[in-house]
Amino acid sequence: MSSLERISPPPLKRRRLSTPPPQTYPEPSTSHTITPPPEHSSAKLPTHLTIYSWNINGIQPFLPPQTTKITNILTTPTPSKPPPNQPSLRACLRRWKWPHILALQEVKIAPTDTKTQSLIRRIINTPLDTDDEAASPHHLYDTYFCLPRDKHNATGFGGKIYGVCTLIRRDINPAATTTTPVPWDIEGRVLLSTLPHHKTLIYNIYAINGTTNPYRSPTTGQVIGTRHDAKRIFHTHLASSIHSHEAQGWNVIVAGDMNISRTSMDSFPRLRMGEEHVRNRADFEEKVIRGCGMRDVWRMVRGEERKFTYRPRGKRWGEGGDRVDMVLVSRGLEGRVRRVDILDCEEERGGSDHVPLWVEVEVGG
Repeated sequence: MSSLERISPPPLKRRRLSTPPPQTYPEPSTSHTITPPPEHSSAKLPTHLTIYSWNINGIQPFLPPQTTKITNILTTPTPSKPPPNQPSLRACLRRWKWPHILALQEVKIAPTDTKTQSLIRRIINTPLDTDDEAASPHHLYDTYFCLPRDKHNATGFGGKIYGVCTLIRRDINPAATTTTPVPWDIEGRVLLSTLPHHKTLIYNIYAINGTTNPYRSPTTGQVIGTRHDAKRIFHTHLASSIHSHEAQGWNVIVAGDMNISRTSMDSFPRLRMGEEHVRNRADFEEKVIRGCGMRDVWRMVRGEERKFTYRPRGKRWGEGGDRVDMVLVSRGLEGRVRRVDILDCEEERGGSDHVPLWVEVEVGG
């Protein structure tokens, strides 16, 4: 894999924010090309998509227990009858009225753990009860993963770090729909879903969190920058990809955890104002929002309303929050956003430190 297919930050040397030096960014690989969407389709497809995004902060609590206590041997749970207090992704899907797409971030699955991946694919489609079983043919999902492969930057916790997962309901034209990683990410941060007959691409994003921790060359392991540097290069790759897709005639949706609070309205009690955080925020605005003309659907539809997607577990509910998870749409979808909401409550946060958000977008007719 060429160096252009990876996030390769500039050297550590940086100047003050007031006089930023000109930067040269590597171009993303051009080997990841996508055929332009077809002009017409006669297939009967939904005219809108409901998309949920949630940083789940570890999928382990949603898996069936590996062992059973002796006292419970006579009431052992089955996949169709989970323990009363065990979280269930399928129960979430039903509560959310079976969205077309669910984008999960930070699933924290080791890339070699194919057993867990297979288990998730199974339990996602296992009916919860008899009512669900009767309707289940209409509520089946295909599950896709992108897990970290970077041996120098994503090795913590036995590889159970980062990772994104996209669930796509099978009735939105499965034969033509594809979901794959992108060549410029090897940390398990990006999945790209292609819906040709909707002329729409959907990114599931877990953007890099900017910190002063070192960023190492994926090939040599040598320190070549910080995670702040890597974050800004991630923005460059994402923006370049969006530009390329739009030029080919695609509408683009970006959903996920951007690890950015855009303005003071998006943080409580206050926005982070450290020099590098200010620079990262300006970089995101310049490259992705203004540079690509992407629309933040929450601000576009809900104006100055304040809800947050990140709710830290170390504080009492309501003492702090940030809107770092977003859905962005390209210009062609700006007038097609029907509804958007953030499920900003403790129940929906569950065991995570983020809450889900969702959008409904018209994609055809």
